[in-house]
Amino acid sequence: MSRIDESRQFVPLKISVLTVSDTRTLEEDRSGSTLVARLEEAGHTLADRAIVTDDVAVIRDKVRSWVESDGVDAVITTGGTGLTGRDVTPEALEAIFEKRIDGFSTAFHMLSYEKIGTSTIQSRATAGVAGGTYIFCLPGSPGACKDGWDGILKNQLDYRHMPCNFVEIMPRLDEHLQRTKS
Repeated sequence: MSRIDESRQFVPLKISVLTVSDTRTLEEDRSGSTLVARLEEAGHTLADRAIVTDDVAVIRDKVRSWVESDGVDAVITTGGTGLTGRDVTPEALEAIFEKRIDGFSTAFHMLSYEKIGTSTIQSRATAGVAGGTYIFCLPGSPGACKDGWDGILKNQLDYRHMPCNFVEIMPRLDEHLQRTKS
């Protein structure tokens, strides 16, 4: 079973939080605030935080700027994962994924099902890797952000989590880019 190995040193990550919304302001952004509070409680650093509209190009440009930055290890988005016409976060970001993390969506839906039942099928939570940076797309509710962080990301973004975690493989995420350069 999974556990925290206290003999390993915690490795703080630099995480950016992006809220996708046509209506929220920073002051009203409970989902983004939930993620910031949780990642900081866990010992990570908030690299940046922003709110953008539900627009494919705007979402993609913002996340790409973080991916291309040396100051960001992971990006967590909230919002835009539903089924309405304005929900375009997966379309914006799956196009830049070099690898999908399919298990993230599965794990998220398992957790969500325990809380909201079949309504979980209305979410298109997704995750992937681009340029050696993890990207996680969560729904726009504070509850979904709590579930995604508490149930998945808190452990997977902790180097001490065993039997494995995302942090220990970070140095190898961009091997394909290094091979191409040589």
